[in-house]
Amino acid sequence: MLWRHGQTVWNAERRFQGQSDIPLDETGQAQAERAARLLAALRPDLIVASDLSRAAQTAAPLARLTGLEVTLDKDLRERSGGRWEGLTDTEIRTRYPAEHASWTPPDGELSAVVAERVAGALLRIAEAASKPGFDTGLAVVVSHGAALRLGMSRLLGMPEELFGVLGPLSNCSWSVLGRRHGRWRLVEHNAGTLPEPVVLSDDR
Repeated sequence: MLWRHGQTVWNAERRFQGQSDIPLDETGQAQAERAARLLAALRPDLIVASDLSRAAQTAAPLARLTGLEVTLDKDLRERSGGRWEGLTDTEIRTRYPAEHASWTPPDGELSAVVAERVAGALLRIAEAASKPGFDTGLAVVVSHGAALRLGMSRLLGMPEELFGVLGPLSNCSWSVLGRRHGRWRLVEHNAGTLPEPVVLSDDR
């Protein structure tokens, strides 16, 4: 299960967060508490989160309810946005029109690099969750919108030109991946507690 962090002030202001370490705001904290009550009922065996505070804070209520520890993994960090971090979508369009059109943040990470980094982390986590001794084999991975979407796309075998096929994850919503006969499949996408999706500039 791939769970995006709750809302931050920068999300609300439509600022590109990237790897800037922005904590949850009050809304995000409430989202995490509400979602954790739903996810705890699924009895996960593992909780792994990005080491950025907004992901770790989102994971905390689920850890409290389940009694599980949260393992932090820096490979689950959001895409580095380089010079875009902290800018609004309007500012990015104005200052970097060519880069915005191709979605290549100056001094940031390329989509393919992020996809490989996150997919590698997801494979390690899936292997850990499949070991004997776990009840459900369910791992909850708490990360970021672009990171999760790109990592999912890589696991599902999508070519880079189709990375945009999957829509963005709303704050504190999740997607579910399963593996059958050695192949990954998308079971559920952008599920959660929010009534409507929030499209953010760093989720492309």
